[in-house]
Amino acid sequence: MPKKGQFKKNASPRSVYQRKYNSKPGPKKDRAARNKARRDAIRSGSVRKGDGVDIDHKDGNPRNNSPNNKRRMSKHRNRGRNNR
Repeated sequence: MPKKGQFKKNASPRSVYQRKYNSKPGPKKDRAARNKARRDAIRSGSVRKGDGVDIDHKDGNPRNNSPNNKRRMSKHRNRGRNNR
């Protein structure tokens, strides 16, 4: 197994690119904000683990976790809407 920060010799260029991108500070903060929105929704009881629902950010900004910016949405609709 490769050490931290290294890649397998046969890793595809796409996977190397994704690892480098996802380890940058901006994407890390976005991911943490998405996870926090999900945890908050689980605590409030609006979603459960394995229910097939995502927490959608209306304005597309994952760091904007105000209650008016979040809504429940099926995974299928949310992921289709955000990948235009």
